[in-house]
Amino acid sequence: MRIGVMSDSHDRVPAVDALLRQMVAREVTMVLHAGDFCAPFALRPFRDQNVAMAGVFGGNDGDRAGLRAFAEQGMGQELFESPHSVKFGDVKVLLVHDLADVHEGSISAHDIVVYGHTHVAAVEQRGETLLVNPGEACGWLHGTPTAAIIDLDTKQVEMLTLDPTEWTR
Repeated sequence: MRIGVMSDSHDRVPAVDALLRQMVAREVTMVLHAGDFCAPFALRPFRDQNVAMAGVFGGNDGDRAGLRAFAEQGMGQELFESPHSVKFGDVKVLLVHDLADVHEGSISAHDIVVYGHTHVAAVEQRGETLLVNPGEACGWLHGTPTAAIIDLDTKQVEMLTLDPTEWTR
């Protein structure tokens, strides 16, 4: 199974929509989002693309009630406090916004940890645990929106980037 991962979308709906189109083209039907959606309308691309999403709140998600209400109106979209643990078959995934908020024991208790907050894409193997930061879906800080796809069977990570011609600002 392949899942999409993204973080730090910060209301940049066109970029999120373009990244989701790349994921759907690669047969991804589930995305984990590591927080900082910002406003409820930032969830619209998941509904429009019919992509299931589980996410955690980040530090810039001020309207948590509005985000939850918007997610509940969609099909297969859920939001949780960070950190949140989820299982895909035998694979345990920890979803967290800021990795610094998680104890090392929680990290090593999972097969994969998906995190955000830094806006910098990173893939790291820490013992038996794969850590993946998909970077910033918004592209506000570094100019290039990014996300990733993880193959849960092989633990291979494919980084996605948007060319400026693939989306509009």
